[in-house]
Amino acid sequence: MDTQAVRAYLLGLQDRIVAAFEAEDGTPFVRDAWVRGPQERLQGDGCSRLVEQGGVLERGGCNFSHVKGPQLPPSATQHRPELAGLPFEAMGVSLVFHPRNPYVPTVHMNVRMLAAHKPDGSVVAWFGGGMDLTPYYGFEDDARHFHQVCKDALAPFGPDRHPRYKTWCDEYFYLKHRQEARGVGGIFFDDVADLGFEGGFALIRAVGDAFTQAYLPILQRRREHPYGERERDFQAYRRGRYVEFNLVWDRGTLFGLQSGGRTESILMSMPPIVQWRYDWHPEPGTPEARLYADFLPPRDWV
Repeated sequence: MDTQAVRAYLLGLQDRIVAAFEAEDGTPFVRDAWVRGPQERLQGDGCSRLVEQGGVLERGGCNFSHVKGPQLPPSATQHRPELAGLPFEAMGVSLVFHPRNPYVPTVHMNVRMLAAHKPDGSVVAWFGGGMDLTPYYGFEDDARHFHQVCKDALAPFGPDRHPRYKTWCDEYFYLKHRQEARGVGGIFFDDVADLGFEGGFALIRAVGDAFTQAYLPILQRRREHPYGERERDFQAYRRGRYVEFNLVWDRGTLFGLQSGGRTESILMSMPPIVQWRYDWHPEPGTPEARLYADFLPPRDWV
């Protein structure tokens, strides 16, 4: 099992995505490479690529990490108790882009591999990932486009993958304490081992390679849409839901913090300007109310 091939792919994916969005935004991403030494809890290396106060992206990050540790954390073995306590390695690319314009949705994408090393020298690897879209003002053609690209990316792996992973995404990115979805979903999968190593690797390549096609046309279509303080205010309010999900429910955030990962990189997903209000609801019939009525409830977009 060639985990170095996974690493090489992920580093190339990060470079391609950053290059595409640097060209679109007009602002270079900062490169922050890091290394964890043998004296630390986790060993490994990574590279955070971040833009703040860009032309289009108010904050955006695309991170690569490859770490090894002595013991899998609980968040990684809740569905694989037989692997609890084993040494592991984990690598992946994770990104979140928070655009400035409220008519451009926030987007998240992640592809990753985890591998547990057994005492007999064998390795058990599994894969996860996905992408999801979080609009503040909904556009049906944007949602359809995003979901169609996701569906096309999964098509080579069988007709059941997209409906399963789409439903999984709807269920995963759901704020149980609010009883509402974070956004319009996309695809999500975790603990995938049934395709074998080569099949799982092909799956995350398909998803990673589809990201720019899924999101960049939406950003280009909406980036010049006029907006005012009302829209920015609602964007900041809805960003609060994003923060709540990532800190309360997200397994990736928990894995990173529980395993002793790099805090700045883990919390790269946080939006730059956020606000909360007490028991606030949009006025009926407004574009803000339409987000709740027409876009957040799960539906088949393609």
